[in-house]
Amino acid sequence: MADALVKDDRRWTYGEYREWELKEGERYEIIYGVAYAMSAPNAYHQLIQAALTAKFYNFLEGKSCKVYPAPFDVRLFYEADESDDTVVQPDLTVVCDEKKRGPEGCRGAPELVVEILSPSNTAIEMDRKFSLYMEAGVREYWIVAPEQKVVHVHRFLDGKVSSRFYKADDTAVSELLPGLEIPLQPVFAE
Repeated sequence: MADALVKDDRRWTYGEYREWELKEGERYEIIYGVAYAMSAPNAYHQLIQAALTAKFYNFLEGKSCKVYPAPFDVRLFYEADESDDTVVQPDLTVVCDEKKRGPEGCRGAPELVVEILSPSNTAIEMDRKFSLYMEAGVREYWIVAPEQKVVHVHRFLDGKVSSRFYKADDTAVSELLPGLEIPLQPVFAE
């Protein structure tokens, strides 16, 4: 996500966002009404996203939780009248509550999100989205740092945060999804 406003300085809602006429490949997120342009991910980012998507998909096959790769709209503070002012597109979204699955994306906080950092979004993902996901009720937040080949897994529970740090030769583990263990060496292979 680039830290540049789109459109103008006004506050946007999801309903207005849905009406934007976007060019091919354009993507935006709205955080508390402020619209941010998202830059296209690089090839290494896409390889990591594909590897993680495969791992999550295979683990969740036949279970109630589903994984959705970006672009996939997540309306963190869902309002049926589309007046909600926050819609993000995490690299991976895991939704377990069937009532939150809408035709447009996720309606409310998903159980787990994965963000893969790139040079243009590191500070934003680490600061703004960490607080945003915790406030919205996301239960587990993975931050993947390709340049450092590390994964930070944050678990939000009752206003408290527990964090684990995994290096490229480790196996990342989800507390939220018992049994999900992802060896990171193949994920970070170029």
